Amino acid sequence: MTVPTTPDLEPVDHFRDRARHWLANNLAPAPPNQHGEADKSEASWQRAKQVQRVLYDGGFAGICFPREYGGLGLTPEHQRAFSEESRAYEMPLALNIPTLTICAATILDTGSETQKRTHLPAVLRGEELLVQFLSEPRGGSDLAGLTTRAERRGDTWVLNGAKIWSSGAYAADYGLCLARTDWKVPKHAGLTMFLVPVRAPGVTVARITQVDGSREFCQEFFDDVVLPDDAVLGEVNGGWETAKRQLLHERSAVGGASPYASGAQAHSGRDVSGLAELARRTGQWHDPRVREDIGEARALNMVHDQLITRVTGGIAAGALDPAAGSMVRLFSARNSWLQADMAVRIAGSAAATGSGADDAGTGQAGQDYLMRQAWSLAGGSTEMARNIISERVLGMPREAAADRDLPFDQVECGR
Repeated sequence: MTVPTTPDLEPVDHFRDRARHWLANNLAPAPPNQHGEADKSEASWQRAKQVQRVLYDGGFAGICFPREYGGLGLTPEHQRAFSEESRAYEMPLALNIPTLTICAATILDTGSETQKRTHLPAVLRGEELLVQFLSEPRGGSDLAGLTTRAERRGDTWVLNGAKIWSSGAYAADYGLCLARTDWKVPKHAGLTMFLVPVRAPGVTVARITQVDGSREFCQEFFDDVVLPDDAVLGEVNGGWETAKRQLLHERSAVGGASPYASGAQAHSGRDVSGLAELARRTGQWHDPRVREDIGEARALNMVHDQLITRVTGGIAAGALDPAAGSMVRLFSARNSWLQADMAVRIAGSAAATGSGADDAGTGQAGQDYLMRQAWSLAGGSTEMARNIISERVLGMPREAAADRDLPFDQVECGR
């Protein structure tokens, strides 16, 4: 890989210039659907891996990952510069969420040295995809109330249970799976995180058809899945601490603030060019109301970018609690809702009657609107984000919870 050769970090402007020239000479222009592909084929996953390998070989993968694990060891400012320069090019955006920005970042924070050296370089080379196994069919937002269990048998663990809403699990190699390993302590204290091979005997992955017809979400079933002791990520019965780091990275990633992405993250509402093109194709470019909508969308994107800079800088400096990342996540959702509404308003009735691939893009506006509420849930619900902001950032009292200090085997309907 090409990395800075001096002990000091490469200046951001020099890195940007180098990246600009390398991108122009090594990557293809961005395909039309790069930011909007909801249902990925096997070919698209393989292509994303290939492009990630091109980045790795060119010295532009894992910009903020440490050098000892295959990255460049640079700063979020370097990452932002590369993301800005790479917007016009084909990028492996499918690998960003959850592989790079959530799962790999969690392994970096909480994994053993062996786990880091095994998985992080493989991820950065495009050889390994990671997924989250967190939510459960009956769990709702109470992640700590999960009932998937892992029992120690000799020097192995045996995993049984089910997870759901795992994006891209059908294509993944490993899943970060939170399971209950002690039922006699309060719910947060008896959890352990495991690295589970998705194709291990006893793991069944079922794809879920969503309202827009895509099948990116999955449900997983674990039937006597045997895991070695070194599959534990973090500490036994310390899984909640690992999960909190994972959720922190998830909120950052969904809000568009993660420094671990390959290129500009695909995020609804962060690019107004689609709204502008929709207005042109429907003959409304000179309509004052439409132009005001597009201007408002652009202004909110600028606010979003400034919020990311303010919050990430505050967290890095210790001036803000890491939970402040929930402000970015909440604003991101509200911004995405607003811009989905704007697209439908511009498209008019054709949003319901056009096809997703029609010339004017009106059908795509309607299809995107069907998934509008996904931004209420991705990265943790917006209501949970509000709770985190109120309790951990503003210092307001926590909500009462009757089962908080109760051993989990005494919680009604706990199993």
